[in-house]
This record gives sequence, structure tokens and C-alpha cells, in this order.
Amino acid sequence: MKQRTVTCPQCGNAVIWDAANPYRPFCSERCKMIDLGQWAAEAYRVPDTKKQDDEALKDEK
Repeated sequence: MKQRTVTCPQCGNAVIWDAANPYRPFCSERCKMIDLGQWAAEAYRVPDTKKQDDEALKDEK
């Protein structure tokens, strides 16, 4: 059976998706910690469209 490979979301290296890799989907602890740091620094955000929609409705009235 062919092993499944994925791309490390941080550096782009090919990673074998296996239970033996404790850092999956990352290739290493370094890439995992870089990603965690970006979450902690709020570099990843989901846009708040509801607030913008509420302001647009107030402007229409």
C-alpha cells in the first residue's frame, strides 16, 4: 500500500502521513512551533463580516 504524503503547511516539505510522526501535518517540531506562535500572535484571523453588515444596515436607515 502506498503511503500518503501531505505538504507541511509551514515550509512546504513533503511529509509522510503516519501515526509515527508526532508532528503531523507538520514535518518537524520547529514548523509546528512556528505555526503555534502565529496563532498566539493572532496572525490568523477570521474576518468579522457581521459587524460590517450591522454598520451597513445602520447607514441605510
